Amino acid sequence: MEKKTMLNQNRAPIYEALQTFRQMRVVPFDVPGHKRGRGNPELTEFLGERCISIDVNSMKPLDNLCHPVSVIREAEALAADAFGAAHAFLMVGGTTSSVQSMVLSTCKRGDKIILPRNVHRSVINALVLCGAIPVYVNPEVDQRLGISLGMKREQVARAIRENPDAVAVLVNNPTYYGICSDLRTIVNMAHEAGMYCLADEAHGTHFYFGEEMPVSAMAAGADMASVSMHKSGGSLTQSSLLLIGPGIQEGHVRKIINLTQTTSGSYLLMASLDISRRNLALRGKTVFQQVTAMAEYAREEINAVGGYYAFGRECVNGDSVFDFDPTKLSVHTRDIGLAGIEVYDLLRDEYDIQIEFGDIGNILAYLSIGDRPQEVERLVSALAEIRRRYQTDSGGLMNQEYIAPEVVMSPQDAFYASKKSVPLEESTGCICSEFVMCYPPGIPIVAPGERITSEVLQYIQYAKAKGCSMTGPEDPDIENINILQEED
Repeated sequence: MEKKTMLNQNRAPIYEALQTFRQMRVVPFDVPGHKRGRGNPELTEFLGERCISIDVNSMKPLDNLCHPVSVIREAEALAADAFGAAHAFLMVGGTTSSVQSMVLSTCKRGDKIILPRNVHRSVINALVLCGAIPVYVNPEVDQRLGISLGMKREQVARAIRENPDAVAVLVNNPTYYGICSDLRTIVNMAHEAGMYCLADEAHGTHFYFGEEMPVSAMAAGADMASVSMHKSGGSLTQSSLLLIGPGIQEGHVRKIINLTQTTSGSYLLMASLDISRRNLALRGKTVFQQVTAMAEYAREEINAVGGYYAFGRECVNGDSVFDFDPTKLSVHTRDIGLAGIEVYDLLRDEYDIQIEFGDIGNILAYLSIGDRPQEVERLVSALAEIRRRYQTDSGGLMNQEYIAPEVVMSPQDAFYASKKSVPLEESTGCICSEFVMCYPPGIPIVAPGERITSEVLQYIQYAKAKGCSMTGPEDPDIENINILQEED
């Protein structure tokens, strides 16, 4: 572990090394084949010479992501210092690779892991890869909003009591909608039972820098956390961090990461992580105060429009909603007679406003370090006009966003089992062997090893009809679904 005293957060060692390298005018007889853009002038024109000239291969002056010893190692130490972690890994495969590395570092085939069912598909993908067995804590559902909440303390305690052989507990911190569980207590419960506590913080980068935010995973004592720097942290898409606490062996995690992460790490992504970490360490407190203020203003204005419900910290109940992310602008739309995905489509098609996602009852406008007050005003005005132009009767709209799964077998066993494709309407009662989800947010409606119920089918067909972006199955039209082949 690096000594974290005297680290200078003004430094950005990868960025600095790339600047030096650019001035050296090295003749490239290595990859990538575009040779600093000369071999692909159209790409150079599109991205710019400054960008493409640093799309380079690992070499001694620039270090190597698989086994960092110099500038990447320094960047990791600075990130660990900024986030209060024992060590930080730069990840170039998105937070998907961070999440999978967490699970693969702590679980092997047959191990149990306690987790909420409203996890991102990357978590269940990791179970497919390693063969671990999920023990789901089914979250409560807010009946008005139709969204799943956090894990209640007693639910986690019961799961630990009933599964003392589980190796880890995974927590969303926060959920896509900004809901936080009582992370400190869950960490303590896991550790008292001899289990690791893992946190999916894809949407919680700002917890480490903003004031009056929910507790971050590292501050709560979690063992590992996956942090999507490219979401609220400002780095390039697909760049992420994996943080570990003092109870996790760095070398073991590095080996796990190198099982699946590319050996050709993008210096564009790594430099963006380096520069963005510096920006947050130096200015994050001020920036996220402004983001929170914009979100609070937007909530007030949207609620004043009427019909919508932009929910916030009034939802906190001390348990299943232990805390709320004040930067999340989640808006319930059912009361104006429109599904969230319908408002999402109207905002994009009629008003040139692209929000993060819409589901069957809610929308999420993602506010972060690049937003400005005038754009928030434009969003509020558009929502007011949508209500005036399109409001209708809300009767007949589905309001349930979460369906408790019936788990029959492990995700790995189901994924690799003999299977056959059947029409959706003929799959009721069968065991699914693939994923079906709306993306975003990427939380499976049904996952490998779960029984397809009439409720699941109704949800899939409703989401398709409303225009949700459906992904997962082999059949791109999602008319058919893969189920386990029954043995004779």
